Amino acid sequence: MSNAPQLYARISADAALTQDLFRQALQDPSGALQRIVALGEAEGLPVSADEVKAHISSLEDGDTKQWLLKARGGL
Repeated sequence: MSNAPQLYARISADAALTQDLFRQALQDPSGALQRIVALGEAEGLPVSADEVKAHISSLEDGDTKQWLLKARGGL
């Protein structure tokens, strides 16, 4: 079972972190993905890059879909 949903919820609950990751994804999509993986390790919710991609792709949230479109290169 992936920790991606729990990690996504934690990141989403922190507006400043979410905005920071969004800005990073626009400039450095693969770096943003690596940062999300590192955040998972730090939070005790280890995830792989593929798990993060799969979870984000499965979401029906319009804002997340827009984020994904803008960051498509790394995610």
